[in-house]
Amino acid sequence: MESRMNGRRIRAYRKLKGYTQEEFAKEIGMSVSVLGEVERGNRLPSEPILERMALILNISKQELHS
Repeated sequence: MESRMNGRRIRAYRKLKGYTQEEFAKEIGMSVSVLGEVERGNRLPSEPILERMALILNISKQELHS
């Protein structure tokens, strides 16, 4: 359940910042299919990937978790 909520939050911030899945996946160094799994809550990103996501989205890592 928590991973699903985190995934939805990641997707919402990505869209809010105007990134497509393809653009965002390229920026964070992840395949589009894996990013899709993360956004659907089927997979958890590693801490370094979470940090990279937060940096690119210009938000705190905690905002992706809360």
